Amino acid sequence: MGKGPRYRMPLKRRLEGKTDYRTRLNLIKSGKPRAVVRISNNNVIIQLVKYHSDGDQVIMTVTTEKLEDYGWKGSCANIPGAYLVGFLAGKKALETGIEEAVLDIGMNVPHPRGKLFAALKGMLEAGLDIPHSPDILPDDEKVKGEHINENIVKQFDNVKNNLEEL
Repeated sequence: MGKGPRYRMPLKRRLEGKTDYRTRLNLIKSGKPRAVVRISNNNVIIQLVKYHSDGDQVIMTVTTEKLEDYGWKGSCANIPGAYLVGFLAGKKALETGIEEAVLDIGMNVPHPRGKLFAALKGMLEAGLDIPHSPDILPDDEKVKGEHINENIVKQFDNVKNNLEEL
């Protein structure tokens, strides 16, 4: 640890490993709302957040628990669930007048074709404009849940049809 009168203690959230301030500043400089995707053990949470000098303003929050209202009975922590919550978040964002955003994955490690990018794919297919590389998005078979079982695929199609009617 540094010593002396010129040593400056890092910010608390940096020490805790919660915030990368350099990345956050670059996202804020874009001037677009941030599509914040967070993954817990049981849920995927997507928030649209705008920067404000008094503190960030959350415009909208959608979690995988909300998918139960549309008929989803599968796991809320898998790739199909992440895609569906991203699709729902994209639809709600368009309703509130937001057409573009930047993806904020925080301190999560980006695994190509994983849950984070399944949620991104859902937001993109709902009509939200988010800069990305097409190489990181998961395949359609994986998004539908074909690698899990046939019941998930049928359920996925029903829920997606319900969400498209919004």
